[in-house]
Amino acid sequence: MRVPERLQPLVDDGMVDEVLYQLMSGKEAQVYVVRCGDQVRCAKVFKEARKRSFKQAVEYQEGRKVRNSRRARAMGKKTRYGQKEQESAWLNAEVDALYRLAEAGVRVPEPFGFVDGVLLMELVADDQGNAAPRLDEVALTPDQARDYYARIIAEVVRMLDAGLIHGDLSEFNVLLDGQGPVIIDLPQAVNAAGNNSAERMLERDVDNMRRYFGKFAPELLKTDYGKEIWALYESGDLHPESRLTGCFEHATQSADVDELMAVIDAAKEEESERQERLRDDDDD
Repeated sequence: MRVPERLQPLVDDGMVDEVLYQLMSGKEAQVYVVRCGDQVRCAKVFKEARKRSFKQAVEYQEGRKVRNSRRARAMGKKTRYGQKEQESAWLNAEVDALYRLAEAGVRVPEPFGFVDGVLLMELVADDQGNAAPRLDEVALTPDQARDYYARIIAEVVRMLDAGLIHGDLSEFNVLLDGQGPVIIDLPQAVNAAGNNSAERMLERDVDNMRRYFGKFAPELLKTDYGKEIWALYESGDLHPESRLTGCFEHATQSADVDELMAVIDAAKEEESERQERLRDDDDD
C-alpha cells in the first residue's frame, strides 16, 4: 500500500521496509502492519492532542515525573512550548510503560522504537500468524472466561507491583494470542504512588474485566479483586505471587456522599465512552 505520510520518516531511516496494510483506526491512533526486514510488526501512529480528551489527560498525567525543570514549568503554565512538551510526555508514556511492564513480566507488546509520534512494536498474532483478535471479538466458554479472568488479575497485580495501573483496561484493550491475553494501549498508564485517582482507576479496571468475563461465567460477578489488591498494595504486602481470594470485607461506616457521587459520575462517563467506542467500531 501507499506509505502514509507519518510513516515516511521510518521508511526513510530504514526502520520500516514496507507498509503492508492498516490494521485499525481509532480516536487515539491508527495502527498499521509493517515489514521490518524479515519481521512483521505494528506501527502505531498517534493522533494529535486536540483530538483527545484534555480532561482525561490531566487526570491520567497526575504524578508523572518530568526530569527537566524548564519543561515542567512550561507544562504548568500551558505555554505553546509547554503544550508541545506535555504532548511529548503523554506519547512517551506508552513507550516507557511498555518497557517497564515487559521487564516486570507483564504480557504486553514488545516496543522497538518511537519516532515522531509513531510507536513501532511487536505484532501480537494468533496461532496462524494473523493479527490477534481483541477480547470483545471472541466468544468464550465458561472455563475460558475463568482462566482468562485469573490471568488478567495476575497481570494487574504485576503491573501494580511495578508501580503502574492501566487506567483504561477493558475488553477493547486486551488481545488474545495463542498463549492467552495480552494487554495493549497504555498511553494513559497511571503512576500508582503519585496519582490521587489511582485506587479508583485500579478498581474500575478490575470491575470492567469482572463484568465482561462475568457474562460468560456469572459466578465471577461475585468477586471483588480490586479492593483486595489495593489493600495489599497500600499495606506493602502486594507481590506477583500474592494469594488472592476475590473477597473483601467492606467498611461499615457511613458513606462519604461526595466521594460516592464522584465514583458514580466516573462510572457514567466510563460507560458513555464504552458505548461510543462500540458505535465507532460499528461505523468502521
